[in-house]
Amino acid sequence: MSPVAEQVLTPDEIGAPLGASATVVQLSSAFCMPCRATRAVVERAVATATGVTAVDLDVADHLALGERLGVTSTPTVLVLDARGRVRVQAAGVPTLAQLRAAVAAASA
Repeated sequence: MSPVAEQVLTPDEIGAPLGASATVVQLSSAFCMPCRATRAVVERAVATATGVTAVDLDVADHLALGERLGVTSTPTVLVLDARGRVRVQAAGVPTLAQLRAAVAAASA
């Protein structure tokens, strides 16, 4: 998981309120098997963090957002800070430790 160029996402763009501390956005696709594994990691990380929200978006329904963020594969995970600034963007299935570290950094 690595830092990215400054991008800010709004609640309207992700279809959900931002978390008080951080928001984890997963961009998935309907037939993506790794997306299922990622969803489990995201759910576990969010369940153990205070003020963190998770949002799962089908990239086919959010093509403009995917294009703007340069998403080329699913799953892609974004970790936003409380203001919606993308702090981390990663393709593939993150480990629980990686995602927890990214959430902690975005929450700081």
